[in-house]
Amino acid sequence: MATLLPPPKRQKVYHGIPEPVPEPPKPCPNVVVQFVSEDDGQPLAPAVNLPADVSREGLEALVNKLNTKDDDPVPFSFHIALPADATTAGAPTRIAITKSIEQDVLAHPSQHFTAEDVFVVRCSPQAVFRVRPATRCSSTLSGHTSPILCAAFSPTGNLLATGSGDCNARLWDLSTETPSHVLSGHKGWVLCVEWEAMERKLATGGHDGHVRLWDPKTGKPMGDALKGHTKWVTSLSWEPVHLNPSAPRLASSSKDGTVRVWSVATRVCEYALGGHTASVNIVRWGGGGVDGKGVLYTASSDRTIRVWDANGGRLLHTLKDHAHWVTTLTLNTDFVLRTGPYDHTGKKSASDSEAQSLALARYNALASANGETLISGSDDHTLFFWSLFPARAASGAAHAAAARGGKLKPVARLTGHQRQVAHVAFSPDGRWAASAAWDNSVRVWDGRTGKFVATLRGHIAAVYRLTWSADSRLLVSASKDSTVKIWDLKTYKLKTDLPGHTDEVYCVDFVADKIVSGGRDRTVKIWKN
Repeated sequence: MATLLPPPKRQKVYHGIPEPVPEPPKPCPNVVVQFVSEDDGQPLAPAVNLPADVSREGLEALVNKLNTKDDDPVPFSFHIALPADATTAGAPTRIAITKSIEQDVLAHPSQHFTAEDVFVVRCSPQAVFRVRPATRCSSTLSGHTSPILCAAFSPTGNLLATGSGDCNARLWDLSTETPSHVLSGHKGWVLCVEWEAMERKLATGGHDGHVRLWDPKTGKPMGDALKGHTKWVTSLSWEPVHLNPSAPRLASSSKDGTVRVWSVATRVCEYALGGHTASVNIVRWGGGGVDGKGVLYTASSDRTIRVWDANGGRLLHTLKDHAHWVTTLTLNTDFVLRTGPYDHTGKKSASDSEAQSLALARYNALASANGETLISGSDDHTLFFWSLFPARAASGAAHAAAARGGKLKPVARLTGHQRQVAHVAFSPDGRWAASAAWDNSVRVWDGRTGKFVATLRGHIAAVYRLTWSADSRLLVSASKDSTVKIWDLKTYKLKTDLPGHTDEVYCVDFVADKIVSGGRDRTVKIWKN
């Protein structure tokens, strides 16, 4: 039998019109690209001539190939700074490269760049692990009978503590997403909860002016309340692990204008810091300071920020630049101090000294470049960026400044919010800072210089709290409009909206790849991927 040939292919019919000519591929211009490090502005490699349509992944592979210093490939994010004359007020000041130079930069609406320019691409190394963005609510935990005022993850991320207006704090087990213990003892609202960075103790501060300590394993109180404040406790902060791993002290600030430092082992108040003439709104125990022995930063409604030597309580500086109450404060080392020896690998340390060395290594890795910097936010609608204890490895000028006690003028004034600033938070790697305000917006700033980067709009009411993912790629905000929103820092747009709360969301926190939020509807919601 003869071989059957398949029938000839039918020609496409274009209904009387000749077949259109296939489009030739557009010629792609070659561009000269200079990769520079975002940390110090040093070139990572000689300038290279590339086709403009090389993808972002291709650029990343190229930088890792050219950059001979690191053995393992590092993920990078790339951006190009817009010159001052090309930016419009309120628009982002840099272009993130997400697809390719051709699509992101040459086609940018500002039309500022042409293929003839030399493109200075700033590369910032990203965390080597990636946090999955949450997309759904996996549990809604009820139990509190009043609005939830504060929430904090334990350093390992296994437990969550919440404090509420029903005078109780509660512990929740995050691996099973179930209630674990009720901590009752306060006679007023529980306003703040703070974990010791080794996760052995939990401190709560209440509207009754008492500070209480709890054992998170059993949920039992560790002795009686620490009494001394005459008005309610506004914030708590533990001594960092790398300074005192075995028996860290606890600092509490209060509406009565004082800060008390408690020795937890002997349960006595070591010293009280007077000097503020109005409510102290927030206290932070930093790891820097004179010879790196630790400092206390306190921000108050008397419009000042005071910096104290943590050993003895000597006043080092008074910063008087704000024109209204100072309500919020963040250190670039906050995340490292809070998680102590626990990093993303989740290893447990065998002894206190090992934990101390791990925590010290993590702290130094972050603080070596810029020293310990802080950003303060105020009801005068502005924020100030301070660098009081410059990096030890810096130039002679910095040494002279350190001898004088650092730089007492703010490095930068962060303006742009139209209403009071509610919260400010540094990202865990210290590269970014974000501020939330009553003007419904979140603003992102460069964490090294304090320069404005972008505004994140989307909330329709005041934004109360912010939190960052551990890899510094995602920013989460909680708002009066009853939603929690996740923002994408590549596009400066909304990534995921997490509706579900039925009333204002007062607190939010991010651990591993879970987000926890609580608020006026008295429920704790856990969101995950």
